[in-house]
Amino acid sequence: MNEILYIICLPLFAGILLYLIPEKLRTVKGIFTTIIAAYTFYQSILLFNGQTGICSLKQLIGFSGYSELFTNSLKDADKYVSFNIDALCQLIVLFVNLFALLIIIYSLFYIDKNKKISNYYSFVLITLGTSNGAVVSNNLLLFLTFWGILGFTLYKLIRGSDEESSATAKKTLAIVGASDGIMILGIAIIWKITKTLNMNEISLMTSNALTITAFLALLIGSFTKAGAFPFHTWVPDYAKDAPASSTAYMPASLDKLLGIYFLARICNYLFVLNQWLTFTLLAIGVITIITAVMMALVQHNYKRLLGFHAVSQVGYMIVGFGLGTVIGVAAGLFHMLNNVLYKTGLFLVSGNVEHKTGKEDIDQLGGLSKAMPITFICALIFALSISGVPPFNGFASKWMIYQGIIEFGQGTGIANQLWIVWLGLAVLGSALTLASFVKFISGLFLGKKQKEFEKVKEVNILGWLPIVIIALGCIALGVFSTNYFVPKLFNPIVGEIKLIGIWNSTTVSILILISIVLGVLIYLIGNVKNFRTEDSFVGGGETMREDSHMATTGFYETIKSFGFLSILYEKAEKRWFDIYDLSKKLIFWLGRIFQAAHTGVLPNYAIWVFAGLIIMLLILI
Repeated sequence: MNEILYIICLPLFAGILLYLIPEKLRTVKGIFTTIIAAYTFYQSILLFNGQTGICSLKQLIGFSGYSELFTNSLKDADKYVSFNIDALCQLIVLFVNLFALLIIIYSLFYIDKNKKISNYYSFVLITLGTSNGAVVSNNLLLFLTFWGILGFTLYKLIRGSDEESSATAKKTLAIVGASDGIMILGIAIIWKITKTLNMNEISLMTSNALTITAFLALLIGSFTKAGAFPFHTWVPDYAKDAPASSTAYMPASLDKLLGIYFLARICNYLFVLNQWLTFTLLAIGVITIITAVMMALVQHNYKRLLGFHAVSQVGYMIVGFGLGTVIGVAAGLFHMLNNVLYKTGLFLVSGNVEHKTGKEDIDQLGGLSKAMPITFICALIFALSISGVPPFNGFASKWMIYQGIIEFGQGTGIANQLWIVWLGLAVLGSALTLASFVKFISGLFLGKKQKEFEKVKEVNILGWLPIVIIALGCIALGVFSTNYFVPKLFNPIVGEIKLIGIWNSTTVSILILISIVLGVLIYLIGNVKNFRTEDSFVGGGETMREDSHMATTGFYETIKSFGFLSILYEKAEKRWFDIYDLSKKLIFWLGRIFQAAHTGVLPNYAIWVFAGLIIMLLILI
C-alpha cells in the first residue's frame, strides 16, 4: 500500500517546497504542480485497483523499505495513525485526484496576474495531500487533523484583495472552524462511549441522548463541508468572491467529495440511525433542495447563482443517505460524483466567461455562443445534466433517488409514510433547477451580443480542454450508467443494486438519439428556406430597436412578488437565515450585556464571581 504515502506525502512536501520558489516564476510552479498532480492521480488509480484493508503506520513504513529500528521507534504512533482502504475510500480518492488534476491544468490558463493568489499552487497541493489523508484516515483524530488543515487552505484560496472578498474569507473560516470545534465534541463523546477512535471499530445505536449528540455533532461537520442547510451560507459568497478555479477546486469538487464521504461514513458505518434521525435527514435534504434553488432563481450574479445550486444539489445526496437503502445510498454516492462533474464544469465555464468579458452580472451579458462555441456547448451539457434531463448523468442519479424514495415508501415508519412528500419536493427541485438554468444559458450565451464583446473569442486549449473532458464524463456516466458505471463503482460499496422499473440508460439514450436524427431529417426534408421574416416587436406592436437589450432576469424578478415568497426573499436579503450573521448578532448582543455589567463597582464584581462559582458547582455535582 505504498500508494497511501505517495498520495498524502508527495503533494504535501511538494506544496511546502513551492514556498521556496519566487512568485515571478508562477508558470514554472504551475507546471511543477501539474506534474505532481498527474503522478498522484496515477497512484490513486493503482490504489483504486489495489487491495483493501486496514494499514498501520508501522506496516506502511515497512512496505516502503525503511529499517526495522526506525519502524519500531514509531510503534506507539500506531494508536493514532492508521489507514482504512475500502471500496468507498478507493472511489473518493480516485475522483479527488482526477478533479485536482483537471482544475490545476485549468489554473495554468486562469491564474494570471489579475487572478493572483499568493502561493496559489502551494495551497492547491497542500489541499490535495490533506484531502487524500482525510479520506484514508481510520483514526478520528488523524481524520480531524487533515480536515482542519483543509479549512485553512479553503481560507487561503480566496483572493482577499478587497473588503468584500476578505469578509467572505473570514466568514468561511469562522463557519468551517466552528463546525470543526463541534466535531471535536462528537469525537470526545465517541471516545467516552467506545474507548476507541478507530472508525472500523465503531458502530453505535442512536438510542440515547449521548449517541444522538455525537451523531449530530459529526453531522454538522459533514453538512458544513458539503454546504447543506443551514450551514451553507458561506458557499454562495465564496462562489461570488473567490476565483473560479478556487471555487471549482474546493466547494464544487473536493469539499463536496469529502463532506458527502464523511456523511456516508457516519450514516452507514459509525451510527445506526433511528427513525427520527432518518426523518430529520430527509427533511433537511428536501429543505436544502428547495430553499437553495429558490434563491438561485432570483440571482443576477451568475457565480452566486451557481453557488446556490452547489448547495441545492447536496439535498439530493442527503435524501439518498437518509433513505438508508441500497438504492438510496448508491444513488446518493452516484449523485455526488455527477454533481462534482457538472458543478465543477459550470464554475470553470463561469471562469471562461469572466476571463473574456470581465462581467459577472447576467444582465450585462448575452450572445456569446458564437464567440465561445466550445464553452457554450459544454455549458449546455452541464445545464442539462444538473437539471436532470436524459440521457445525461444528472438524470440517471436523480432517477435512482426517485426509485429509492418509492421503494422506501413501502416501510411503516413515519418517514416512510411521507414518501410522496420527499418525492414531490425532489421532482419540484429538479424542475426549478431547469428554470434557473434557462436563465443562465440564455443570459450568457443566447440573445443579442453586446457591442463591447464583439472581439471576444474562445479561450485557449488550457481553458477549454478540462471542461470538454468533464462534459464527456457527463455524457458517459449518463448513457452507460445502468449497464456499467453503477454496478462497477457502487456494487463494491453497497452490495448488489437491484433497480426497480424498466429504465435502461443505454436503451433510452439510443431512442433519444434516434428521435433527434428523425427530427433533423424531417426538418431538412421540408422547404426550410420558405420562412417569413418579421421584425421583432415589444408589446403593442412597437418595433424593437437594434441597440435594445432585453434582460433575461426580468421575468424571474416576478417570483419575488408572489405572496409569502416576497416576505421570505425580503428576509433572506437581510440575512435573516444566515447562520453566520445570526451568530455574529448574538455575540455582539451578549457583548453589550457583559459590557454593561462592567460598572467598576467592586461589590458587583464579587457578586458575579460568586454566581459563577455556584453555577460551576451545580454543573460538577
